Amino acid sequence: MTMRAVICREFAPRADLVVDDVPAPTPGVDEVLIDVAACGINFFDGLMVEGNYQTKPDRPFSPGSEVAGIVRAVGSNVTTVTRGTRVLAFTGTGGYAEQAVAQARSVHPIPDDMRFEQAAGFVITYATSHHALKDRAALQAGETVLVLGAAGGVGLTAIEIAKQMGAKVIAAASTDEKLDLCRSHGADETINYTNDDLRTRLKEICGKTGVDVVYDPVGGGMAEAAIRSLAINGRYLVIGFASGDIPKIPLNLLLLKQSSLIGVFWGAFARANPDMNAANMAELFDWFQAGHLNPHIGSEYPMDRYAEALDAVMERRAQGKVVLTMQSAEMKKRTSE
Repeated sequence: MTMRAVICREFAPRADLVVDDVPAPTPGVDEVLIDVAACGINFFDGLMVEGNYQTKPDRPFSPGSEVAGIVRAVGSNVTTVTRGTRVLAFTGTGGYAEQAVAQARSVHPIPDDMRFEQAAGFVITYATSHHALKDRAALQAGETVLVLGAAGGVGLTAIEIAKQMGAKVIAAASTDEKLDLCRSHGADETINYTNDDLRTRLKEICGKTGVDVVYDPVGGGMAEAAIRSLAINGRYLVIGFASGDIPKIPLNLLLLKQSSLIGVFWGAFARANPDMNAANMAELFDWFQAGHLNPHIGSEYPMDRYAEALDAVMERRAQGKVVLTMQSAEMKKRTSE
């Protein structure tokens, strides 16, 4: 049996990816096979196919780490989901395809009112921000959070989760249009760092107190100004480097502010702590069903237009989440039943 998938045959520029017919996967004893309805696009997908990510899969492979769809089959040891269950899953790779396999511990049934497109953009963005703010920063109600790159996929989720946890949120982004989107997701204050000096605006908003937590998925030139704006005992969360530039931080700034530089790697946390991750996902689903989380799908592309979708993310043109939608005959049949 074959399926259609986007294939990376060798580490190379993402323009070398192709759509091809390949053998359909089969689940192992602890795995789940999913008919994919949608797959989230992430910045690290582009890094991975070019060989520039810390994870280097065996080739050939299909990129894509988060999928949503319907369970087609389960391995003999799997008891948590059954055939026909609507799920989302973290797959690591293999998501830009009509079918994907995931470890059962990484598969979660989704609420009935969550669309597949929302679910495909949910697991990495919301789980990363939840783990970062709750587990790593120990965010407290009444504290102030600065979100850099705030209109991106993880940025918007950080705004929503910080607000749900009782924080004041300052959103920083590069255009007024992006900042309007941030305000619609709950940001209390906004900074256009194309037009305004970040540190000056933070002083205007926070006074001499500074910000308690910085959430940074961007890296680059904003990092030092953000660290200089930390409050005493502030926490700086290193989420990623979407700018392509890993900043060099003067460590004396941390000493003077008695502040902490904290790395956040949700994937490693989820693998090492499946029960904690499952509890976090359950809390996120509860917040979604209560209307506190509003996943923003900025754009949807059919699988044949994967190159446009990936370019939008890699070139930082995306607002919210970008997803691929799969239109296989099997998926159309199952979603219409």
